[in-house]
Amino acid sequence: MGIQVKFWGVRGSIATPSADHMKYGGNTSCVEIVLDDRIIILDAGTGVRMLGNCLLSRDIKKYLFLQSHTHWDHINGFPFFAPVYCEDVSIDFHAGHLSCCGGIKQVLSSQMCQPTFPVPFEELSATINFKDFVAGESFSLGGGAEVKTAPLNHPDGGTGYRIEYDGVSVCYVTDTEHRPGELDANILGLIEGADLVIYDSTYTDEEYPKFAGWGHSTWQEGIRLCKAAGAKQLAIFHHDPSHDDAFMDDIAQQAKTMWSGAFVAQEGSCIALEQDKETLLKTAAG
Repeated sequence: MGIQVKFWGVRGSIATPSADHMKYGGNTSCVEIVLDDRIIILDAGTGVRMLGNCLLSRDIKKYLFLQSHTHWDHINGFPFFAPVYCEDVSIDFHAGHLSCCGGIKQVLSSQMCQPTFPVPFEELSATINFKDFVAGESFSLGGGAEVKTAPLNHPDGGTGYRIEYDGVSVCYVTDTEHRPGELDANILGLIEGADLVIYDSTYTDEEYPKFAGWGHSTWQEGIRLCKAAGAKQLAIFHHDPSHDDAFMDDIAQQAKTMWSGAFVAQEGSCIALEQDKETLLKTAAG
């Protein structure tokens, strides 16, 4: 019971498959959420390729994608997600920022058009159902699982998610830009009392002024939001490609000093969230 979380991609902007990015990981955004026998996938960055192979080996045939937005680093793993080429697979794909501009299906299919990709979207064998909604809406997944959403401050739009199940909650809030000195009310409402918040921590507070307007936040702002909202844990996420392992080690140390509930997300790490446990988070390299 409870919610299982696994990080398959934690990097932002572009994949970084280099030796000095091995500890924290180089694949772009993809997080697996397991609710008993149900699979929810948050974003389809390059990390989704390995997740797809794992799901096939586990003989799981049904998945739900919740897409934060559709910039390349969050969708360019989709054509390499092996289950989409299997006839016995069923996928539901949700997005909250495209209902007024063509929808999620159009975006995913357009990235597979020639001459940029050799296999057209029409050749995918899986049954894929697309659902466009407006960020801020809530919906039920059945079986006691509920999803709340909020709009994010990001170029071309974005959606933050809160998944509630079995008395615990996980929030996925990336990509988003804060306004210095002003906590985002949409995010505060979404993450209130959450057991785990996965937050866009692309920059440090010191770096942020150079990148204002680019649509990203800082790990310090993530801590400020979590403390104000009474959230229990913060996963520092969406690491800048220029931040190598040594840089991330330093962030991990600073963050833990600033707030004991903060940690840096690492590719391959797993988290189990359970209700009414003295220690809600148990992490293990995976």
